[in-house]
Amino acid sequence: MRVNTTDLQNAFGKYLALVEKEDIIVTKNGKSVAKLSRYHEPDYFLVHEEAKGCRTTRKVSYEEYMTLVDSSDQRYELIDGEIYLLASPSFKHQIVVNEISWHFYNYFKGKPCRSLTSPFDVRLFGFATKFEEDPNVVQPDVVVICDLDKVNESDKYEGVPALVVEVLSPSTKGKDMVTKLNLYMKSGVSEYWVVNLENRTILQYSFSPARELENLKTCAEGETIESTAFAELKISLGDVFAEV
Repeated sequence: MRVNTTDLQNAFGKYLALVEKEDIIVTKNGKSVAKLSRYHEPDYFLVHEEAKGCRTTRKVSYEEYMTLVDSSDQRYELIDGEIYLLASPSFKHQIVVNEISWHFYNYFKGKPCRSLTSPFDVRLFGFATKFEEDPNVVQPDVVVICDLDKVNESDKYEGVPALVVEVLSPSTKGKDMVTKLNLYMKSGVSEYWVVNLENRTILQYSFSPARELENLKTCAEGETIESTAFAELKISLGDVFAEV
């Protein structure tokens, strides 16, 4: 749309409303002199999984993260002040998640702990004394929680999982194997499984009460992974990868 300076001065509010739909070209003496365009909030703090090597320019607050989450149908995680977009998982990814969660469900049935699958927010705060000091929000593929009293009145979980499982995808590999590994360890998680669909293995991390790496084991197809946090919780990798 083109509008002369006189009309713009007389009806500025109207053109501010119209600029939501299209750019406004301002003319003076028949010549274009300016353009009004709709303003978009900068998204420089967003980290898209597909953009390898991308880093934020500043840390994002929890309030900014929640503003984004509340205004979008997408799923995001907040880790160390960076926001990560969660892409839709692949078919094989979900098959493996379902297989592991099925074994977990059978094992924990009737026991005080519960196993849950994504999407489910887990709020962690590393070595800090409270969430507000180091806010992190993740959505693990599978999570085992034993502190059910940490589910608050809003039906949100604010505890520390005993066991976390992440199934790698090309876009999340670096985050799951480095960023999340460090977050889970320093937050007090007891055990962390990283499932690799490409080489059909599971990396099993065990952490000490002092929040240090206690043991690392690689389980390959044909072997059985046995939990270090829960006695008799074991899964054959043949079952995990049977349909992929």
